[in-house]
Amino acid sequence: MDGPTSHFYFSQRLRLHYVDWGNGDAPPLLLVHGGQDHCRNWDWVSQRLRDRYHIIAPDLRGHGDSAWAVGGGYDMAAYVYDLAQLIHQKAAAPVTIIAHSLGAGIALNYCGAFPETVAKLVAIEGLGPSPTIMAEQAKRAIDERLRAWVADRRQNSGRTPRRYAHLEDAVARMAEENTHLTAEQARHLTIHGVQQNEDGTYSWKFDNASRWGGGVGGLSHEEQHRLWSKITAPVLLVRGADSWASDPAIDGRIRHFRNARLVNFENAGHWVHHDQLDNFMAEVEAFLSH
Repeated sequence: MDGPTSHFYFSQRLRLHYVDWGNGDAPPLLLVHGGQDHCRNWDWVSQRLRDRYHIIAPDLRGHGDSAWAVGGGYDMAAYVYDLAQLIHQKAAAPVTIIAHSLGAGIALNYCGAFPETVAKLVAIEGLGPSPTIMAEQAKRAIDERLRAWVADRRQNSGRTPRRYAHLEDAVARMAEENTHLTAEQARHLTIHGVQQNEDGTYSWKFDNASRWGGGVGGLSHEEQHRLWSKITAPVLLVRGADSWASDPAIDGRIRHFRNARLVNFENAGHWVHHDQLDNFMAEVEAFLSH
């Protein structure tokens, strides 16, 4: 696979990594990955679009080849700032964004705060917990939630990166996490998602401290809904029919958008862009061309 070039930029003194697929005179397209993932998970999408767009795919802080936020710094506002800095430093506005999961949540919030900088947005399962889960969360008082957050952080601080004796063991874990992946996809995602330790074992690149990024003090659901309502660009919401994510047309969350359309993909889980690449690209290319 003819791949991209690696680059770095700085945000809050963190050295953050991104890949650039060339074609610098074309319209800018930003691809934002999800939690515990990395920028090279977009390689198949990039191959389909690189002739028409200048594609930039960042590694979120604490992920891939970006620096870890030592001491914390994995809240939503920090991620939004990183995205804003990349778009600002690359003079990419108006930018088109395709984003997944955590990355889609970041992109949606960014687009609501800076709607004039975004041309179009494709958000793959980035709306967060369903209204049912939100209602359960709302029953917990702030003191209870804060205590739970501290307990989670404390437990997480004791996690050490898992070590795999062989690369194939990590590939097997990747395939286990998403059973829709082909053997080629699982290997490609693993190769770019692990680093070899000094003793020869392999560990995932992401920082375990980034697992609970929102925490107490982040954006409330009401605040996120307000941000979604401020998005002026057309939005394509994508969901896998086999995913844990609830359907925003059924649960009502799509009403917070001015101009959004939902597409559900059969035989796809949370990673729709891997599980149904051809069908996903057909929808995306139609959306981007109008």
